[in-house]
Amino acid sequence: MFDVLVYLYETYYRPDACPEPAALAKKLSAVGFDDVEISEALVWLTDLTAMAGVEHSLTATSTGTRFYVEEEVDALGPAAIGFIQFLESAKVLSPLQREIVVERALALDEMPVSLGKLKVIVLMLLWSQGKEPDALMFDDLFGSDEDQAPRLLH
Repeated sequence: MFDVLVYLYETYYRPDACPEPAALAKKLSAVGFDDVEISEALVWLTDLTAMAGVEHSLTATSTGTRFYVEEEVDALGPAAIGFIQFLESAKVLSPLQREIVVERALALDEMPVSLGKLKVIVLMLLWSQGKEPDALMFDDLFGSDEDQAPRLLH
């Protein structure tokens, strides 16, 4: 599924440049993606787009500290939670976007979510909202996890 999402990000510079879902599924199939993988990616992306389009006034204006419940900590893991906090403190993610990232990560069948997949979720959220991360943040989002020293939270 994540290969399909990365392909969409790299191929279509914004979501409205994508063809309709049926035509997109045919194009993705022609490129060589599996039908199940295509279906999962399109459903996941549709859910992301639906969430990103909804305004949550309380979350959007939140200035408090986000505490993660046990289920979220188990599903995300410390590396993902640290990275989400880093993105929020760097003003890459708003509190509303943070909640969308957490929800989309929890929708996966992976525990804990790898940092690489979390980065793809963040990129897809920004892409679905027509936002482009600045060059330095883009490198951090697309960079290899193995090349980076662990980020310390102070």
